[in-house]
Amino acid sequence: MEAKSRPPRIAIVAGEASGDLLGSHLIRAIKARCPNAEFFGIAGPKMVFAGARSLFSMEKLSVNGYVEVLRHLPEILGIRRQLKRAILADPPDLFIGIDAPDFNLGLEIALKARGIPTVHYVSPSIWAWRGGRIKKIARAVSHMLVVFPFEEAIYRNAGIPVTYVGHPLADMLPEHPDRQAVRERLNLSLTAPIIALLPGSRVGELKQHAQLFVETAQLVQARHPEVRFVAPLISRATREMFTAALHACDHPPHIQIMIGHADYAMTAADLVLVASGTATLEAALLKRPMVITYRVPKLTAYLMRKRAYLPWVGLPNILANRDVVPELVQEQATAPQLADALVAMLDDKTRCEEIEAEFTRLHQSLKQNTAEKMAEAVLPYLRNKCAARIAT
Repeated sequence: MEAKSRPPRIAIVAGEASGDLLGSHLIRAIKARCPNAEFFGIAGPKMVFAGARSLFSMEKLSVNGYVEVLRHLPEILGIRRQLKRAILADPPDLFIGIDAPDFNLGLEIALKARGIPTVHYVSPSIWAWRGGRIKKIARAVSHMLVVFPFEEAIYRNAGIPVTYVGHPLADMLPEHPDRQAVRERLNLSLTAPIIALLPGSRVGELKQHAQLFVETAQLVQARHPEVRFVAPLISRATREMFTAALHACDHPPHIQIMIGHADYAMTAADLVLVASGTATLEAALLKRPMVITYRVPKLTAYLMRKRAYLPWVGLPNILANRDVVPELVQEQATAPQLADALVAMLDDKTRCEEIEAEFTRLHQSLKQNTAEKMAEAVLPYLRNKCAARIAT
């Protein structure tokens, strides 16, 4: 009977590029222990390559900011209803929501109420925003996988099963990146100062940041003509928007546009100008000094400030609980101020060395053999079926 039973089935949802990376790592970790596990839901290209079947485009969920979400809300809710129907029509053994809490938590509540175990991977930033989300999470989540060490106690104290798994990027990225080797691989100058520009992965972020980043690069290059720039952009739409901003510039700076490979671009760089998000953590794990920036529409900024109670938006500063790198957001996010911050860092080698030492300590704290810990947390929900499949 068991030999003929179907393999373990896992519904999984990621909502943006960072979740796609985490999801691909999680899928591989589970498949290493449970090779016949099947994954379906909403997945990006990395998760699809790892073996997931995507029923809807992940880009439909890649919307940030209150105002922007409201504009796309009917379509997003429609996708969630269709996905819920598909899942309940043929219930999987487990649902895994990767980040995207506004989409996933509501779905998890409905699925958990119907007896489907739910794992949520990457905690919502309940430590950064005001609000009573923890009660909703308790109704939604059978098990929480957290990536930062201080998050574990929050959930344990709330009675929610939790496992600290570390951050997979800390396992995936080298502790001592070889900048010269990557520059050779990308055919970049081995001697010129290089600044990586990461304006974001979403179209909405490029609307806010493309011109800002180009103008900042122009001002930096006017003061340091030897500086070169690389800009890794993940999609055709974001590349087109950035290229349009570059062409609209009277005296365009020397920017090499790359198709993805943000990790290579940051490894090759001396400094990084980065839109706040997971890319700031990746830059920190690559030991790159950075300037963090972000812009959102004014109404979104007003609503976010009403809820925020931490003085930082960037993960490196939040994790260090102090100002390690500059943050210039919203009204302070102007090309002259960003250029000043980059030039000051470019001219201060001692400060850059101190930042790199801080980021080395951060890397060591987050390196936890994440794949093993994730598999150990998830397998109890699949163990019987995995054992049956492997035995046959």
